[in-house]
Amino acid sequence: MSLARPAVPADAAELVRLRKVMLDSYRGPDPDIGWQPGAERTLRERLAGPGGDLMACVVDRPGLPGALAACAVGTIEYRLGSPGNPTGTSGYVFSVATDPDLRRRGYSRACVEALLDWYRTRGVRRVDRASREGEPLYASLGFVRTPDPSMRLTLSLTS
Repeated sequence: MSLARPAVPADAAELVRLRKVMLDSYRGPDPDIGWQPGAERTLRERLAGPGGDLMACVVDRPGLPGALAACAVGTIEYRLGSPGNPTGTSGYVFSVATDPDLRRRGYSRACVEALLDWYRTRGVRRVDRASREGEPLYASLGFVRTPDPSMRLTLSLTS
C-alpha cells in the first residue's frame, strides 16, 4: 500500500503552502505571496473533476489532520503524435516538495511513483520533470537527460 493518495480540492491550500516551501528552498525566501490565492483557486477547480489533465499526489502529515507532508503535481499535455510518441501525450512533473522536517522518509518518492502510475493509467508514455534539485530521485526512477534544448519566451499581455 502506497503512502501517497490523490489530492482533493480540500488539499489546495496545503499544496500551495508546499509549493512555497519548494520555491523558497532553491530560490531563497520570497515574501511575495500574491500568487497564492490564484494558485489555490486553480487547484480547487482542477482537482474537482475526474478525467482531468492535472493530478496531485500527496502524503498526509503524520499526527496532524488536514496537513500534508509531501506532494507531487503533474499535468498531461497534448501535441500532435510523432514516431516516438504516437498519441502526442506527455506528462510533466512539477511542484515536488516535502516539508523540511519530514525529508528522507520516502514521501516525495511515494508521491512521484503514484503520479507515474496515474500517467500509466491515462496512456501517457513520455514524462518530463521540472527541476535539477530532484534529479537524484528522478534518475532513480528511470528518468534520463535528453538532448532537447529548452527555451522560454515571456509574453507581455496587452489589454
